[in-house]
Amino acid sequence: VEGMYSLMRELGGEGIVLGLDEVGRGSVAGPVTVCAVALPDDPKVWGVNDSKQLTPKKREALYDEIMAKAVAVGVGMANEKVIDEINVLNADYEAMKQAISKLQVKPQLLLNDAVNIPGVDIEQVGIIKGDTLSASIAAASIIAKVTRDRLMVEYDSLYPGYGFAKNMGYSIRMLAKSELKDGKINISVIPSFVNDEFFAKTFNETNAVKVW
Repeated sequence: VEGMYSLMRELGGEGIVLGLDEVGRGSVAGPVTVCAVALPDDPKVWGVNDSKQLTPKKREALYDEIMAKAVAVGVGMANEKVIDEINVLNADYEAMKQAISKLQVKPQLLLNDAVNIPGVDIEQVGIIKGDTLSASIAAASIIAKVTRDRLMVEYDSLYPGYGFAKNMGYSIRMLAKSELKDGKINISVIPSFVNDEFFAKTFNETNAVKVW
């Protein structure tokens, strides 16, 4: 963790360094979710790492610690309507800008996990595998992941049978099994927050069934 904090200072000097990461771009249900986090040098959040490398229990514990210690936290989301209208990459950018706009501080540097956000007037540095190298990006990945997972658990209670509490909207096969009929999927009865076009295209390509 010391090294993850050292990188922030090395790149950002004495200014406020913002870490940003997203979750949900590869899902077929639920929003793209982005978090922007500015961490203080002290007290440090020990144990931060790429959210995918952590257990759900550890992510939840770190979520509370990050929220308590962070200088600033902003969360942005883009739902299926935005994704269908402007595509998932641009929706991701919009969610990133939304997250940054919610901050109560003006960062001097923005650290991204290997992306460059267009239309943002903050100096940016893209770091490949940044969520394993920068404490602020790792913290952002944890907040984004926990925020989105909690939402998918809520969706699971509203739409039982799709397995959202377990697959978090990433399982095409589990989604489709709920609505499969005579080798076809009735896309109109899939919950509204599912990205219809992506779901239909991907499921049809991977499973060779028709969508109607």
